[in-house]
Amino acid sequence: MTMTTAEADKILSANFAPWVLDLGLTVEELGEGRATLRLPWSDRLSREGGGLSGQALMAAADTATVIAVSAARGGYGPMTTVQQSTSFQRAVTGSDVLIEAVLTKLGRRMAFADITMTDGSTGELAARASTVYALLG
Repeated sequence: MTMTTAEADKILSANFAPWVLDLGLTVEELGEGRATLRLPWSDRLSREGGGLSGQALMAAADTATVIAVSAARGGYGPMTTVQQSTSFQRAVTGSDVLIEAVLTKLGRRMAFADITMTDGSTGELAARASTVYALLG
């Protein structure tokens, strides 16, 4: 059975720290081994100069990986980040960001994903990340 975006949004609200929930992430789309989340623009998340903070983007990428893994496994299970690497390519100002996590390998104990973060207005690539997760349950 395929997970719905509403079910994925419930995973967000039930399993993440309040400060992650404050980012306002919503699940836009789920597919085979992938999840797309929307990070809405907020002045609270911007840095000097008006660009969206890297910390917010990294947290969104990490969160998108959890949703992609959960969707691929048919539900949420305990997991933890082992590694995350992020490369920032351009600033995002005044626009939502779409975060797409694509699983590159899903094993019994480990999951690997590549994440792209694009400016929701222009479609331009803002950042890329890769994550490795340990699956604990």
